[in-house]
Order: sequence, then structure tokens, then C-alpha cells
Amino acid sequence: MNRRDDPAALLIVEDEPDLRQLYELALVKVGLAVDAVGDLAQARARLAQRRYGALLTDVRLPDGSGLELLRDLAREQRPERVIVITAYGSADHAVEALKAGAFDYLTKPVAPARLRQAVATALAAGRMGADALDAAPPNGPAPRPVPGAADAPPPPAAPAAGDGAAALQRLIGDSPAMQAVRLTIQRVARTMAPVLVTGESGTGKELVARALHACSHRASGPFVAVNCGAIPADLLESELFGHRRGAFTGASADKPGLFQAAAGGTLFLDEVSDLPLPMQVKLLRALQERAVRPVGATAEEAVDVRIVSATHKDLARLVQAGQFRHDLYYRLNVIPIHAPALRDHAQDLPAIAHAILAQLARRDGLPQPPTLTPAALQRLQAHPFPGNVRELENLLERALALHPGPTLDARVSTLRSPLPSADRRSGGGRPTPSSS
Repeated sequence: MNRRDDPAALLIVEDEPDLRQLYELALVKVGLAVDAVGDLAQARARLAQRRYGALLTDVRLPDGSGLELLRDLAREQRPERVIVITAYGSADHAVEALKAGAFDYLTKPVAPARLRQAVATALAAGRMGADALDAAPPNGPAPRPVPGAADAPPPPAAPAAGDGAAALQRLIGDSPAMQAVRLTIQRVARTMAPVLVTGESGTGKELVARALHACSHRASGPFVAVNCGAIPADLLESELFGHRRGAFTGASADKPGLFQAAAGGTLFLDEVSDLPLPMQVKLLRALQERAVRPVGATAEEAVDVRIVSATHKDLARLVQAGQFRHDLYYRLNVIPIHAPALRDHAQDLPAIAHAILAQLARRDGLPQPPTLTPAALQRLQAHPFPGNVRELENLLERALALHPGPTLDARVSTLRSPLPSADRRSGGGRPTPSSS
């Protein structure tokens, strides 16, 4: 392979010689071609000579900040995925790096297994050198077992091109608001940056999360969704992190948690605002350390998950009221995506209604979906739909049951949701292709 364009190679930028050598040895031993330098000037010189699959940089360097390299690569539209190393507890640096376009971040001290895992994921994300940790580059050293290597799972396979496109198509609508949602998903799906999806009940926040997963390099991994408000507080820790046999009454066997179940994929924390404060502390540590401690265990277990969370509440207001931790808020809200209320993109209602009716027709075995008359559409578009797309789905389902036939006329708008308009909580309704 041309040394000037080596997608299975890595550039390390670290000013401390001992750490630089440690990182280099940990990666060279498993077959990666590695260049290591100690400052920004040397890094820029190497980048001028060749392209890499990924770049690992400390934030604080003798001649500037590693974040400057992020800006350089973005300006030049370079392909390298950047992993930023921050000092322990430097949450601000991690968030700043992710917002600047970093693929991932690591907190010192970095365990070799965690380092290999992050690099493998970064290479896979760029669809370059996805097998770099399993097979040496043509001119590189042969791979050999390394203590702890089993802790780092192989990088996930690249998703099929149609998976992400299909997920984006479920976010129906050509309005500026929906176009902005889809564009943001496409831009941030390739990173490990945590995403916070906000929006009223029934706006399709889970569909946004699923689209993020489907458009990412983790699409071949699991998508695990959990409603944080639906789990009793005394069971939350065990459900999220797992438990060991004998940890409490009824724990007759080891049980993995939802973090472990989502390994290699995406964990969707719906209604994250409902987490009690003690659990918020533990979730914050899991996000910072990329590790969880099962109930009854004496050691933490590394987990490789991408976190997407959602809420219908105003988290910033909850932070001000002391009901939600500000440090967890900033960890979760690195990339915000707002799912618009249906009344804010009413021009999309005809397409959304058509998709709902098509799904209902398939479910009920109808030869073709019914159509809405212009009068019915006009009256529906005038309704504020406090329950958003979920309310629209409910209304159309009842209209189809009560007024069967090839068309639904203006009578459809006389059917109102039995739910009070003030109830905008995220419920357990199933996501539909139109719940956007």
C-alpha cells in the first residue's frame, strides 16, 4: 500500500514520551502501522506527507491544542477520524472536542484494551481498515496475541447502504424542519458524540434515534431502547448495568444489563429526564469511563456503546431547578436534535397521513389504502394536534374503523383523541413510518 495514503495507519500526537511509546506499542503489537510525534508542528508535517485512517491526539500540546488539528482536518476535508485524549475529569475538553468534530474521546489514564477498541471503531467508521486489528498491513508486523486484547471487540461491519436511507425515509416530510433533522442525522451519525433528541410526545424521537443508528458504522450492532421512566428506581441500576449472582434476593444467576446488551451498537435512553439523581451520578461515570460495574461486582467492565437519549421535558430548566445534574446534561447534550411538533410542519401532514393509512391498510389486509378528500386534509391541517403524529395515527385508525371505504371525507376531523391535550409525555406507542 502507498505510504502516502494508508487508511489502516494511525498518527499519534502526544508530548509525553512515555505515554507516546505506550500508545505506539499497544497498537503496533496488533498489526497497525503507527507514526508518533510530540507536537502540532510535527503532526502537520506528517499530515502533509500522507493520509491516515485515524489520528490520536492529546488536547494539551507544547505548541498549542490538539483541537487545532481537528479544525485543520475539517477545513481541508481530510478523511481521518480523530480521537482526542483528555485529562481525567476534563469534561469540558471532551464536550468541546466532540462538538468540534472529534470522532471519540479517551480519558487518561488510557487502558491498552480501551485504546485498541477506540482505534478499531474509528477505522471501521471511516470504512477504512476495518480489519486492521485482525490482520497486519502488507508492510507492517504480523499480529500476535496481546494481554487484554480479548477485551476489545472487533470493529462492527459497515452497514448496508440502504439501511440508513430507509431509516431516514421514515422521517417523512419535505419541510425545512424535517430536512434539517435528516441533515443533522447524516452529519453526526458517523461520530461517537452523544446525541440528545428533544421534542413533544408523539414527534418520533425514537425514529430519530433509530435513524442515527442505521446511518452509523454501528448499524450492524444492536439498537437497545429503554424507557427510563418505566423502570422502578430500585431496579434501574441492575437493569442498566447488570448484576452478579447473589447480589440481592432473587439474583440466582449473573445477568448482563442493557449497556452490555447494546455492546457494539446504540443504547437509546428514552425519557432520560426521569432518572433519579443517584442514578444520574452512576450514568455519568459510565459515560465518562466507558465502563459499568454490575451490581455485586468488584470491578468495572468496559462497554462499547453509542449513547442517544431523549426527553419531552426542558432539561435546562430541570438543571436550574436542581432536578437534573448539570454535568450529565452537558455530557448528553453534545449534539442536540429537535423533533418538531406536527403543527410546526403541517405542510408534511398529507404525506404523513398517507404513510399511516398505507401501513394500516397492510395491517388490515386491504388491497389499497384509502385516500383523504381535500376537505378532510384541510380540516386536519387546521387541527393543532397536541399529541402530534401519535394523535394523528390514533385518529386515522379510528376513522378507518368507523368509516370504511376507499375515501375518508371531512368526518375524519370530527374524531378527536380521547387523551387530554395537556398530556405530552412520551408514551409507549409503537413507532410508525410517519411518527416524525
